[in-house]
Amino acid sequence: MSEILLQIDGREVKASEGMTVLDAAQSVGISIPTLCHHEKLDPYGACRICTVEVETGGRTNLVAACIFPVAQDLVVRTRSEQIDQTRKTLLELMLAHAPDAPALLELAQEYGADKDRFEKEPSFCILCGLCVRYCAEVKKANAIGFVDRGPNREINFMPEIASKECWNCKECFPLCPTSYVQAAYHLTEALAFPPPASKPASEE
Repeated sequence: MSEILLQIDGREVKASEGMTVLDAAQSVGISIPTLCHHEKLDPYGACRICTVEVETGGRTNLVAACIFPVAQDLVVRTRSEQIDQTRKTLLELMLAHAPDAPALLELAQEYGADKDRFEKEPSFCILCGLCVRYCAEVKKANAIGFVDRGPNREINFMPEIASKECWNCKECFPLCPTSYVQAAYHLTEALAFPPPASKPASEE
């Protein structure tokens, strides 16, 4: 596998083909914040808090470090006024959904984010997808998934699967960057109040 040389924050970094910018940075101890990334899961790029600047061919773009592949002579900056402002805004949006999440509050303090900037819509979920992806990719159970789209998108346990798989697992709970207690609530709600079964077309 060929070696790739890139520059991160003015430092020459050696990487391998197939690595992401986040992988390369972490390999040399350069910190980039993440909320939806997990070493056992495929890169997803949902939260965008790992946004960095990359420069190639004289052009600079903002990209998600967890999904952007390394390239020869790529120049990466992990902090700048634009990066910090992007992360600040993203955190303010997420805090509207999970205003008391320790992981978000810690980052908010670092980036000067205002937890009260946007109107509160407490769902305790930032749609990072960690629980959904862990259940599908690692556990192969698919007991939790996304439902609806756009502003109505949320996660939900599938009662028929969750009732058999989840009580003896719960491995997704501590992955949640906002509150694993909320995950437990959603699971309990799904099992106690499953949605009504759809009627066969012949009965409608």
